[in-house]
Amino acid sequence: MELLIVTGMSGAGKTQALRTLEDIGYYCVDNLPPQLLAYLLDFDYESGMVREKTAVTVDIRSQMLLNHVDIVRSGLAEKGVTTRILFLEAADETIRRRYKETRRLHPLVQQGKAASLTEAIRLEREELEALKEIADVVLDTSNLQTKDLRHCVLKIFAPADLETMSIEFVAFGFKYGILADADLVFDLRCLPNPYYDEKLRLLTGDDQAVRDYVMQGEDGPLMKEKILDLLRVSIPLYRKEGKSRLVVGFGCTGGQHRSLAMAGLLQEALEEEYPGIQLICRDKDENRYEVSRR
Repeated sequence: MELLIVTGMSGAGKTQALRTLEDIGYYCVDNLPPQLLAYLLDFDYESGMVREKTAVTVDIRSQMLLNHVDIVRSGLAEKGVTTRILFLEAADETIRRRYKETRRLHPLVQQGKAASLTEAIRLEREELEALKEIADVVLDTSNLQTKDLRHCVLKIFAPADLETMSIEFVAFGFKYGILADADLVFDLRCLPNPYYDEKLRLLTGDDQAVRDYVMQGEDGPLMKEKILDLLRVSIPLYRKEGKSRLVVGFGCTGGQHRSLAMAGLLQEALEEEYPGIQLICRDKDENRYEVSRR
């Protein structure tokens, strides 16, 4: 088991680093209270009730851990827990700028231990110097944007074969509302509608007969290829930007024929390049079509 302690200068990006670690499977606790240190040391890790990887952020307010980190690490090592320390650093001017942008108070100013932000930064740097020296990884975030910090954390802590961005293809019906959380939306109402064929009305885009109907002629295959080209260009760009979840919406009128057929065909086309694409039919419970009687 592994415990990763994320610490460093206030304003250097500890919370953002923790969010990235959570995305890659760490059980995360932001700002671990010092009182829980005894719990960590006394817990029976062989019981299997603790996640394989846990990450906690610790700041200047947790003096108990900062002053006794060696004791904590040795105590956990006896229980078979590997402890690593990620220390986030940033230049004084960078920290001042970030605090000005967020309009938050430095923890030492809040506690009355420093009269100004400049004094708080100086005191914190002095207090954390010893911890920085024993850290396993030190990251200077002075010139890093949020996406850059995410990339650094992923590069260091994510398994080499881990897909760091989940992809969801969601079929939906416009008659039930637009897909609010989509990053990309494709309107497929311009394609032939199987609803008007009574033999296909009760089927869905998962059925081959519906797919054949939607892809008849030149329009369906052409649209599929154009969307495929766009996805092959945009998916790597979204990943490069640091996105953890990409939602691609495919809409038709009811959300069970054209949209689901196209989403399924594109999922299959991209399976080798991007395995694990999740296919969702948002409005499947809304579609209870009845075949009209003549």
